[in-house]
Amino acid sequence: MTDVVFIDGLCLDAVIGVHAHERLAPQPLRLDIRMQFDTRRAAASDALSDALDYDAVARRLAEYVASTRFALVETLAERCAALILDEFGAERVQLRLAKPTALKSAAAVGVEIARARRSS
Repeated sequence: MTDVVFIDGLCLDAVIGVHAHERLAPQPLRLDIRMQFDTRRAAASDALSDALDYDAVARRLAEYVASTRFALVETLAERCAALILDEFGAERVQLRLAKPTALKSAAAVGVEIARARRSS
């Protein structure tokens, strides 16, 4: 299956970082997300209930990210990918988490990960 539902440039704020000044206030983050999901059922029914609801994913991630206080972007990326796999039924997730204000000399830094649903 090669169907992908994507969200590009999801802007969220989180308290994240290893330095004391990073822990004082939320910082902007940008997420680019690719979720492997079979879209044929949704296409046939034209029903949102059969689709991977990207609005619901974005709202849930915003809620989750705002509640976290991780030191590392690696941890936050891992947890966000797991949330998508566990709560929204994606088979595979590719997630890029960028922290635009981390380095003054760079547009952004961050991580890119790919995770797949575990077989039961």
